[in-house]
Amino acid sequence: MNRRQFLASAGIATVMSALPRFADAQTVKRLEIFVPAAPGGGWDQTARVMDAVMRDAKLIGNSRITNVGGAGGTIGLPQFINQHKGDGNALMTGGMVMIGAIISNKSPVDLTAVTPIARLTGEYLTIVVPAASPLKSMTDLVDALKKDVGAVSWAGGSAGGSDHILAGLVAKAAGVDPIKVSYVAFAGGGEAMAALLGNQVTCGVSGWGEFSEQVAAGNLRVLGISAPERVEGIDAPTIKEQGLDVELLNWRAVFGGPDLSDEQKTNLVDLVTKMDASEKWQSELKTRSWTRLFLAGDEFAKYLEEDTQRIAGILKDLGLA
Repeated sequence: MNRRQFLASAGIATVMSALPRFADAQTVKRLEIFVPAAPGGGWDQTARVMDAVMRDAKLIGNSRITNVGGAGGTIGLPQFINQHKGDGNALMTGGMVMIGAIISNKSPVDLTAVTPIARLTGEYLTIVVPAASPLKSMTDLVDALKKDVGAVSWAGGSAGGSDHILAGLVAKAAGVDPIKVSYVAFAGGGEAMAALLGNQVTCGVSGWGEFSEQVAAGNLRVLGISAPERVEGIDAPTIKEQGLDVELLNWRAVFGGPDLSDEQKTNLVDLVTKMDASEKWQSELKTRSWTRLFLAGDEFAKYLEEDTQRIAGILKDLGLA
């Protein structure tokens, strides 16, 4: 096992990217981006695209991305809180998945301890199977679930996260008890992908961006997407058009550390707002089929509070909380 594989398997990796310090006063000279997940997943992708876009636009100078994976972000979250209290040069990626993980894991630490900066994107989830799978459609998957729900294994992110929620919603819509779903939670997208490509699980759930390359290569097949209608640029049917009344949008966001001053919070909001307005970021959204859902500052904080209550209700209905 080489060093890179070791770091990925441990769920902890740090990537340094050093750039010259720019004379432009608008440049943040140092930025830490903390990813509470293993490399390869959606939060990790978001962090690395953000880093590249902000460096390209000369919005930041030196940057560092740190990954601490496990339990839907609930292992990394307290570390971010402890290490970046009052730190105006740090951002943490996260999203809907973390809310579910906090609730289902009964975590003593939640997102009220950090500073909401901005909701960035949304991504519909995709259900895929290995290319050699006998399952060709959502109808086939539903039939398999009805025959033996426990025999259908799902690979996805953390327990209680958006992937798990979608598996439960599909089971419920199919008339199967969601509690009996055989869900295998992985700390990062790379591990889930390995399980899929190794035919160790029946199907997988994640955002399109995590599966697109393997689908294009013919190694995975899409059964359905959790969008209300077909998504431009993705040649795949929706779950809904195949007879299941299921749709779900997984949003991603960035947060600052606890106890930030008003000036520190404003600076981080301004930084991310400039990034969102850049042509390169907009191009990345299109390339990756990420839906722009930008909402910053206090408006995002209000949304976060409301969505936390909504997700808690869904998890309760599905027996996941």
